[in-house]
Amino acid sequence: MFTQEIAIDLGTANTLIIHNNKIVVDQPSIVAIERSSGKPIAVGEQAKHMQGKTHEDIKTVRPLKDGVIADFHASEHMIKEFIKQIPGIKGKLFQPALRIVICIPSGITEVEKRAVRDSAQKVNAKEVRLIYEPMAAAIGVGIDVQKPEGNMIIDIGGGTTEIAVVALGGIVCDKSVKIAGDVFTNDIAYYLRTHHNLYIGERTAERIKLEVGSAVEELDVPIDDIPVQGRDLITGKPKEIMVNYKEIAKALDKSIIRIEDAVMETLSLTPPELAADIYKTGIYLAGGGALLRGLADRLHRKTGLPVFVAEDPLRAVVRGTGIALKNMDKFNFLIK
Repeated sequence: MFTQEIAIDLGTANTLIIHNNKIVVDQPSIVAIERSSGKPIAVGEQAKHMQGKTHEDIKTVRPLKDGVIADFHASEHMIKEFIKQIPGIKGKLFQPALRIVICIPSGITEVEKRAVRDSAQKVNAKEVRLIYEPMAAAIGVGIDVQKPEGNMIIDIGGGTTEIAVVALGGIVCDKSVKIAGDVFTNDIAYYLRTHHNLYIGERTAERIKLEVGSAVEELDVPIDDIPVQGRDLITGKPKEIMVNYKEIAKALDKSIIRIEDAVMETLSLTPPELAADIYKTGIYLAGGGALLRGLADRLHRKTGLPVFVAEDPLRAVVRGTGIALKNMDKFNFLIK
């Protein structure tokens, strides 16, 4: 009664929390801070609306960079505020002790692990376990990770792309590359600056990625062009242009090639018996980047293997973390 169990997917772009088998928090990982006092004034969705629209006394920060904590003070405040929003904890006189499972990127250092653990302990956590992101994604996709069978998972998040081969409850070989959703967003903004002399903000680039983002220049079902507004770099005046998915595929091409190379590298390191399993089971895609149109086809063409996109790729990692929380005593791959 006095201990609550929660699973947290502390992502570069979004933070999700599971409590009592339900996703109770799904918010952007953004904090708005007052510069003069250093006090946080908004977190999550509220802070996201302020992004790119603040005056000089307010700054919006993303406490996580490349999947790890970059701003300790802001991340601690963000976790605290999100935990306060959990229905079972909100409004209680005494905050209950927490048992927490948090997922972390596979390429994380010991110092970065300690930062995650310290942040969690500041919010009254009596027990903190960590789980590697590809492992959580594999569990969330529905793979039985304890079986002596090789499975390949690619988790494309906001800050990192995690590629791993899992078998017997462990990661056999993995690769973590810092090319993911945020880099895609920057690629789009850079392309419009260099090809159309149009200067756009991060939120507009993110909207373009969601509405007409594509990994290939030929889609089976073409999507309509969308209007994009920004500032003309030559005249300084606001202007609007039409953007189509073929242009965005060109803008993202170099970054996707780097992800393809990392996938091929991981396959080349895979032991032959597990490679034989992967030939039969294929590759699973999770994370927000898995929603990029044509990405699964492109990876299929590159690897020659079947590529499956998770049912709800954005929530696969947090679902896997939630399952790990329920089986905390059974799963021996959770890091104490």
